[in-house]
Amino acid sequence: MNWYRITDLGDAAVTLPLAFATALWLLRADGWRAALRWVACLAAGSAVVLASKLLHAGCGLALERFDMRVISGHAMLSAAVWSVFLALLLRGARPGWRAAGPTRGLLPGLTLGLALAALICLSRVLLGAHTPAEVVAGWLLGAAIAGWVLRACAPAPRRPGSSVIAGAALLGLCTVATVAYGRHAPLQQIIWHYSPYYAQVICYQGD
Repeated sequence: MNWYRITDLGDAAVTLPLAFATALWLLRADGWRAALRWVACLAAGSAVVLASKLLHAGCGLALERFDMRVISGHAMLSAAVWSVFLALLLRGARPGWRAAGPTRGLLPGLTLGLALAALICLSRVLLGAHTPAEVVAGWLLGAAIAGWVLRACAPAPRRPGSSVIAGAALLGLCTVATVAYGRHAPLQQIIWHYSPYYAQVICYQGD
């Protein structure tokens, strides 16, 4: 198996455009509250990941006992974005799911997204990009974001036109996969490049 092809599915070059499309989808199908929750939760999760990377690159902070330096951004974005996107895409696919519970229609896509994210996490470990602890932390953070966001969503779209939305989402996914797949957002390189500058501000220098 080519693990580079798997890991590219979790790169910010793919997941961030997909997250933006998901926000528009939520706004159209579930209302502004659900869309705002998605944006706020993803921004908060990204801030936690960024903080861990800044502290490690600039200050050398690491949890050596747990073999953990940073929280994996690939893992967090994969678990959050793919899980929410697939849950929205597949919800209400079977009428029986709607009657089984308030979130029953979202579970198939959520499960599939978390499984895909777990595979991406495995690729990060096998490629030597992260330790198991780092991807587990990212996966758990992303899964928590996905679960919290989907609590605000109905098991089926509250507004008409769900088939049009699903078709547009599939088209958007194909576009993202074609244009962004295989590209890499240079976020990590930027953090390391500027670490000597911000380290003077965020790190305790001592007397």
